[in-house]
Amino acid sequence: MRGWIRRFLTKKHVRDSNDRTAREVRVQEVPPSERLILITQFSMVAVGALTALELVHIVVLKVWNAEIFAAITGLIGTITGIILGKKT
Repeated sequence: MRGWIRRFLTKKHVRDSNDRTAREVRVQEVPPSERLILITQFSMVAVGALTALELVHIVVLKVWNAEIFAAITGLIGTITGIILGKKT
């Protein structure tokens, strides 16, 4: 899971070569920090666990739990913020 998170969050900077006669383009990759990868991975696992907990809650108690859904929504917002913030 870490591998594809790392590849997805890696920034790619395209730069022209300093030599004007050559048509070389350099691609410089800036990998994300290990902390960012771990936070993203933890958030994704937490969303999966909370979704499973919500499903069990619905099946067993036959009632929707708004607090669990609010936690899922907050984590999805966190993951979206990480992705948008790192890609720009």
